[in-house]
Amino acid sequence: MDWSLPIDVRTLQKLLPHRYPFLLIDRVTAYDSENMTLSAIKNVTANEPFFLGHFPDFPVMPGVLIIEAMAQACGTLAILSHGGRDDDEIYFFVGIDNARFKRQVIPGDQLRFEVELLANKRDIGKFKATAWVDNQIAAEAEIMCAKRKVDK
Repeated sequence: MDWSLPIDVRTLQKLLPHRYPFLLIDRVTAYDSENMTLSAIKNVTANEPFFLGHFPDFPVMPGVLIIEAMAQACGTLAILSHGGRDDDEIYFFVGIDNARFKRQVIPGDQLRFEVELLANKRDIGKFKATAWVDNQIAAEAEIMCAKRKVDK
């Protein structure tokens, strides 16, 4: 299937099962089916619900949500590389290795995710994922996603 770029949030909602407030990528800006890479963005705004409690006087995006956003970008790469997703399939976040946080993410930042498929065995993909703000690494990790059938 041919995916027109950029892939906007409406198309992402057809690919991913996540919805507000847990859909954490806004757009896919690049997809390379030959090299199995994908780039996506998340615009971090002051009205994100997590900023109410993390932290009211010094808003910082929680690291676990940055990792989740990277996993969603990895899942999107897996879905696109398989030509889409059946209604009874979900790509679950099943593992993380070597996660590191390098800088805080605050309101007004734009997170850019760069993900690459490293290996795929038995419907489990292993990805290298990096989150960038401007030209600085905010976080990086190796993420595993597994395709599973679900009852609806």
